Amino acid sequence: MSLGNHLFEARKKRGLSQEEVAGKLGVSRQTISKWETDETLPDIQQSKRLAVLYGLSLDELVEFDLDVKEIEEAIARTSEKVSDKIDWTKAWSKKYPILVQYQKEVEIDFYASRLDELLRDLEKRFGYGELNSFLVLKDILATVWKRRKK
Repeated sequence: MSLGNHLFEARKKRGLSQEEVAGKLGVSRQTISKWETDETLPDIQQSKRLAVLYGLSLDELVEFDLDVKEIEEAIARTSEKVSDKIDWTKAWSKKYPILVQYQKEVEIDFYASRLDELLRDLEKRFGYGELNSFLVLKDILATVWKRRKK
């Protein structure tokens, strides 16, 4: 997505018109339009002001990804009670069928007991509660995954 599209999406997400943004920044509506159509670019000072106006960091504004932002916001809005009702394996298996398939092939108890040992170690060594230990282990697995992808 181009910077212009990022700016357009960020403005729309905030429910602002081009005129409103122009007024707040002291520029013309046509300037906002040119930024959003990639005809011209805002300077760094204007970019900083846009980021503040749109409730984003400058990095987020430049690399704005509406889908990611919406997912992050949906996660933040989801209560633990609702999250507990979701069958995450079923939901993710639509994208990753292995999540259903492996259950017929893998000796789950073997891996589960090894993971349980790691969880108990995190709880004992660092005093984490059960949920925090799960989250830490999940994050460590994500780190391993990223390293393997390199």
